[in-house]
Amino acid sequence: MERKVCLITGANSGIGKEAAILIAQRDYKVIIACRNPEKGRKALADIAQYSSIDSIDLKIVDMSLQSSIQKLSKSLHEEYSKIDVIIHNAAIFDITQKKPIISNEGVETIWATNHIGPVLLDRLIIDLLKKSPNGRIITISSKGLLAKPFLKINFNDPELLNERFDVVKAYYQSKLAQIMYTLWLSKELINTNITANSIRVPAVRIDVSKYPKLPDFLKSIYKFKSRFSLSPSKMAETYDYLSTSAEVKDISGKYFNEKNQKVKFGKYQKNWNNIEKLMNLTSKYIK
Repeated sequence: MERKVCLITGANSGIGKEAAILIAQRDYKVIIACRNPEKGRKALADIAQYSSIDSIDLKIVDMSLQSSIQKLSKSLHEEYSKIDVIIHNAAIFDITQKKPIISNEGVETIWATNHIGPVLLDRLIIDLLKKSPNGRIITISSKGLLAKPFLKINFNDPELLNERFDVVKAYYQSKLAQIMYTLWLSKELINTNITANSIRVPAVRIDVSKYPKLPDFLKSIYKFKSRFSLSPSKMAETYDYLSTSAEVKDISGKYFNEKNQKVKFGKYQKNWNNIEKLMNLTSKYIK
């Protein structure tokens, strides 16, 4: 039987890396798509210790750059006849960031990486997913949106360039967009063999060493919060479940928590006028 293939973006650390280990152990071929070649190679070696080196492949991609995503798509088409699962795990959320960072393609990087990039990648490799008997697209959102019930997509300024930039608002807006995109995608794919679902990730322990500019008082706060946060390996179990379980092979357009349970979408999130407006806006960004 032909080995199944799972692509995970941002899998050089954290939940993505732990998910790669779990899925590779199920005899999937796991492609870890990372921005940093050095970190990617280290992750490749680490993951191989738990499975085998022939179970893992490394691709380099910067999800903030459409040109880089197009190169990834070209490479995947040259080397793979199909892809069974894609997990859009890569995301930017640097809590020390004070100002917007604009990519060399002219787009604010949080909006580009966390939302535009996944939409473009899906469009470019949808043909490979259609060649799978059970293609699965998995987006990643955040439980933190529950604390922001009035957050909406800024359709006039989604990159938040014309107001005081707030990295938290930028991040959660992008995660809101991914939920709405998932609902749109599940409807678009209703007559295909591909499902689209989203995962609601709660507070997960982070490695504060990744943020050398983080003030000491914030480091203390995060260390305290980590006592009550989920481990990356535990959260990865839900990534694994949505990617490989036969229980969800025909389920699409749903939102799952860290206990593999379906949770409800918010009223704004599932409003179809809002969803269509978002996707029209998104299409304007894609070259």
